Amino acid sequence: MNSNESQIGAIRLPDGKCAFLVWAPFSKKAALHVVKPREKLMPLAAGDFGYHQVILDELAVGSQYFYRLDDGRDHPDPASRFQPSGVHGPSQVTMDSYDWQDCDWSGLELKDYIIYELHIGTFTPEGTLATASAHLEELHDLGVTAVELMPLAQFPGARNWGYDGVYPFAVQNSYGGPEALRAFVNKAHGLRIAVVLDVVYNHLGPEGGCLGQFGPYFTDRFRTPWGPAVNFDGPFSDEVRRYFLENAEYWVRDFHVDALRLDAVQTICDLSARPFLRQLADAIHGWGNGHGRKVFLIPESDANDPKLVNPPGLGGLGLDAVWNDDFHHSLHTLLTGERQGYYLDYGYVGQLAKAFNEGFVYTGEYSRYRACRYGASSRGVPSSKFVVFSQNHDQVGNRMVGERLGTIASFERLKLAAAVTLLSPFIPLLFMGEEYAEVAPFLYFVSHEDKMLIDKVRKGREEEFRKFGWKGEPHDPQDEATFRASKLNLNLKTREPHRTLLAFYATLIRMRRKLPSMTNMGASKEASVSGKIICVRRWHDHDEILTIYNFGGNDTISLRINSGSWVRELDSAEVRWRGKGSAVPPSLESLGETSLELAESSAVVFSRSF
Repeated sequence: MNSNESQIGAIRLPDGKCAFLVWAPFSKKAALHVVKPREKLMPLAAGDFGYHQVILDELAVGSQYFYRLDDGRDHPDPASRFQPSGVHGPSQVTMDSYDWQDCDWSGLELKDYIIYELHIGTFTPEGTLATASAHLEELHDLGVTAVELMPLAQFPGARNWGYDGVYPFAVQNSYGGPEALRAFVNKAHGLRIAVVLDVVYNHLGPEGGCLGQFGPYFTDRFRTPWGPAVNFDGPFSDEVRRYFLENAEYWVRDFHVDALRLDAVQTICDLSARPFLRQLADAIHGWGNGHGRKVFLIPESDANDPKLVNPPGLGGLGLDAVWNDDFHHSLHTLLTGERQGYYLDYGYVGQLAKAFNEGFVYTGEYSRYRACRYGASSRGVPSSKFVVFSQNHDQVGNRMVGERLGTIASFERLKLAAAVTLLSPFIPLLFMGEEYAEVAPFLYFVSHEDKMLIDKVRKGREEEFRKFGWKGEPHDPQDEATFRASKLNLNLKTREPHRTLLAFYATLIRMRRKLPSMTNMGASKEASVSGKIICVRRWHDHDEILTIYNFGGNDTISLRINSGSWVRELDSAEVRWRGKGSAVPPSLESLGETSLELAESSAVVFSRSF
């Protein structure tokens, strides 16, 4: 990585000067056009590899500027740190320093992450980082140890999921900008909560971006579902890589972010001998090691490719943990019975058991939805390298009317879903509001200005929904009412049955952190199936846990269970959890086999020491 003197963008130097560095390899000349507080036009000096630079003796924080290239037009800085007037306005010089109070914070081990994914715009009525930070204490009390923020890079307008960002270094202005993010992270660390930031390195948004005017950031050799692919392996790709490598370091260095979630890495098209993702892992892990910080890279991928998280010595890319869609799809189909779209490939209890045992479900088998075989075996990949969930922004927001699990599954099945996820041997992720069964949908929303683009987005969503066979009229993504409808109803936490579910989630998290065989993610594990019931054993040293998940009706089962004294830690059918009452004894003596009467859609946990 580079020193402050050579970072791209507008960088305040220790002596008070301000350095501007921009990559524009096809421009013979470039200029800095300062528009506030006083207008001035300053030529940039051309350097090696297509860079242009100028250092100004005096330019105050808050000054606003454009770059002017050979085309004679003004463009925002591709590495802008702040866009106060949005994607079409000038870039602003920011203050890099901050009064951090987290000097004793080195980060958490990834195995200790209990992740809470949230969207800043809909998490609170105001939709800002400042108002979101006011709820960090509640998340801490719930037991959350890591907050994952959906993308914050500047996008057009004031409402968007964030995956249409076009200035990857600029914190969204309507969320509060860079200072608000620093304050959020600072407060989170004070509560011993790690911060994960969702970043998008596979594409940029379709409106308001300027990278293509500056250089060959994109390639026409590949395409993504969202437009041109980023040029990670063609001519000039060294400088494109530098742009994104500096971006990743910017978040962990200047904002103290603990982990980056990498969006849809299967759409990063890169045929090079040393892939960008491997280079990114080396750079970020190297930075963390050099600064005494635990920093992680968590890719999202639906390719079921263990190379992402395998170590380089085994031919892998060395990333830290991967989102496991198979776990979600297996669980969702068992809870809801849905088999549309990609759910066509799921719906069998044995698939969820395989996920418990191995991680991925599709490890080379034929997929009817994909009409091909896909995936590779993840047997042997440590449990701590999988992130699992019963809900997330994609799985909720890409439904036609954005229903959460709480509106399509019974209360008993919500408790079952929570237990399966939070007591799993993997890193659990919760999607904002699921812990109290939020009833508001999470819909897809945008605020574009280009009418043709708005129409294209509408038609694209309708086409996606047709693949699932959903009927009816989808919400208009451009309509502000769609965005408003997606805001959380935080007051539900104090009402029943939401309050009970919230307490149930907190209890599961405490149990996960208390019982040795759950705390140790390297504990031995074995999942088995009996009808619609999954039994998961986990054991470590002299402790053993047995979790029983019943996806069927009231059932009496005969279990082979290790001899000894067992204590019931939890039954989701207990009256205290608004169940009909538990028929499972509070303790039992096993001689190797026992019978249990399980309630419909219930989860039971036993523990023993030996």
